[in-house]
Amino acid sequence: MRNYQRQQQELDAQAVSHDAGKYGHPSWLLKLLKQAYPNDVDAICAANNTKAPMWLRVNRQHHNRDEYRKLLDAEGIATELHPQAGDALRLLSPCDVYKLPGFEQGWVSVQDAAAQLAIEYLQPQAGELILDCCAAPGGKTAHILEHVPSAQVVAIDCDEHRLARVHDNLQRLNLQAKVLCADARYPEKWWDGDKFDRILLDAPCSATGVIRRHPDIKWLRRGEDIAALAQLQAEIFDAMWLQLKSGGTLVYATCSITPQENRDQVSAFLTRTADATLVGSEATNPGRQILPGEENMDGFYYAVLQKA
Repeated sequence: MRNYQRQQQELDAQAVSHDAGKYGHPSWLLKLLKQAYPNDVDAICAANNTKAPMWLRVNRQHHNRDEYRKLLDAEGIATELHPQAGDALRLLSPCDVYKLPGFEQGWVSVQDAAAQLAIEYLQPQAGELILDCCAAPGGKTAHILEHVPSAQVVAIDCDEHRLARVHDNLQRLNLQAKVLCADARYPEKWWDGDKFDRILLDAPCSATGVIRRHPDIKWLRRGEDIAALAQLQAEIFDAMWLQLKSGGTLVYATCSITPQENRDQVSAFLTRTADATLVGSEATNPGRQILPGEENMDGFYYAVLQKA
């Protein structure tokens, strides 16, 4: 019996090792994927091991998507549209950004279509006070302002080095936002103004949805990191909710595909927060989980909450 148990343990270990080699993913992540997405493991791993496509975000302050697509066509740059992200174009063959018409003039930016969906869920309106929380490198901040230049946008991040990229992006696009180096958990240290009409909380996460862009993630990240990140997310979630106006909207987003950081996080928040309601067509899931490779996008998660 002992020999059988020992052999079984060795066989189990070999199977785990075999899967890790077969899929090119660490065993802890494979276990998580098999539990969360038993029917999608092959597709997720294949997407993670594939070169990421190049998506563009057209700056509607200069051109609409169809107009800019014609400029690309004239340069021999072939593209396809995204069915939901209204400013997104995918290059069929990636190219140097300086070959893109008007890149230096701010006509276009590089941003995955999944990240561009933030604007569809946030639905910013003219003149509103909007917070982009954990904003670096600033793509979503810029996208908000491209849609509603009259919005008062505050962009915060605790990483001063990465905030430099926010400034660079805004400068190239000729957009204005209040950019602060700040810890989102302690708003009393950096904000004494009015509460926000809308908050985009792009929470720090495991980045397990963008492995195809950063392959080192799957080897540098550890399974035990997920619980620590979920705790940090919960602290930021609670702090940001207090900064939201009554009737305001908070969009919770990550570039993760772990349930603990996404649907479990939102479910726990709703349980402890009486004045929070999940809204939108994905309200029962809760939220929308995009898996890597879905419609050629990165893995992403969105949930839209409204404050009573």
